Amino acid sequence: MRIGLIVVGLLLAAAGAVWVGQGLNLPFVPRSFMTRDLAWTAIGAVAVVVGIGLAAWGWRRAPR
Repeated sequence: MRIGLIVVGLLLAAAGAVWVGQGLNLPFVPRSFMTRDLAWTAIGAVAVVVGIGLAAWGWRRAPR
Protein backbone atom coordinates (compact mmCIF):
# COMPACT_ATOMS: atom_id res chain seq x y z
CA MET A 1 0.00 0.00 0.00
CA ARG A 2 2.81 2.40 0.92
CA ILE A 3 4.69 1.94 -2.35
CA GLY A 4 1.45 2.22 -4.30
CA LEU A 5 0.69 5.61 -2.73
CA ILE A 6 4.16 6.86 -3.55
CA VAL A 7 3.98 5.68 -7.16
CA VAL A 8 0.48 7.06 -7.75
CA GLY A 9 1.46 10.36 -6.12
CA LEU A 10 4.56 10.75 -8.26
CA LEU A 11 2.66 9.85 -11.45
CA LEU A 12 -0.04 12.38 -10.61
CA ALA A 13 2.57 15.06 -9.92
CA ALA A 14 4.33 14.31 -13.22
CA ALA A 15 1.06 14.45 -15.17
CA GLY A 16 0.19 17.71 -13.43
CA ALA A 17 3.55 19.17 -14.41
CA VAL A 18 2.87 18.30 -18.06
CA TRP A 19 -0.59 19.92 -17.81
CA VAL A 20 0.95 23.09 -16.37
CA GLY A 21 3.48 23.15 -19.20
CA GLN A 22 0.79 22.70 -21.82
CA GLY A 23 -1.41 25.34 -20.24
CA LEU A 24 1.50 27.80 -20.28
CA ASN A 25 2.41 26.82 -23.87
CA LEU A 26 6.00 25.93 -22.98
CA PRO A 27 8.05 24.97 -26.05
CA PHE A 28 9.35 21.60 -24.76
CA VAL A 29 5.91 20.19 -23.87
CA PRO A 30 3.91 18.26 -26.51
CA ARG A 31 0.99 20.08 -28.13
CA SER A 32 -2.59 19.06 -27.40
CA PHE A 33 -6.06 20.50 -26.92
CA MET A 34 -4.79 21.86 -23.57
CA THR A 35 -2.21 24.16 -25.19
CA ARG A 36 -2.54 27.82 -24.12
CA ASP A 37 -5.55 27.09 -21.90
CA LEU A 38 -4.99 28.58 -18.45
CA ALA A 39 -7.64 26.32 -16.93
CA TRP A 40 -5.24 23.40 -17.46
CA THR A 41 -2.51 25.38 -15.75
CA ALA A 42 -4.66 25.60 -12.61
CA ILE A 43 -5.78 21.97 -12.84
CA GLY A 44 -2.16 20.88 -13.31
CA ALA A 45 -0.98 22.92 -10.34
CA VAL A 46 -3.60 21.30 -8.13
CA ALA A 47 -2.61 17.86 -9.44
CA VAL A 48 1.06 18.54 -8.65
CA VAL A 49 0.27 19.60 -5.09
CA VAL A 50 -2.08 16.66 -4.48
CA GLY A 51 0.40 14.22 -6.05
CA ILE A 52 3.29 15.43 -3.92
CA GLY A 53 1.09 15.30 -0.84
CA LEU A 54 -0.02 11.77 -1.63
CA ALA A 55 3.56 10.62 -2.20
CA ALA A 56 4.71 12.30 1.03
CA TRP A 57 1.86 10.69 2.95
CA GLY A 58 2.81 7.29 1.54
CA TRP A 59 6.46 7.91 2.37
CA ARG A 60 5.70 8.75 6.01
CA ARG A 61 3.38 5.79 6.64
CA ALA A 62 4.81 3.23 9.07
CA PRO A 63 6.29 0.60 9.02
CA ARG A 64 9.29 0.97 6.80
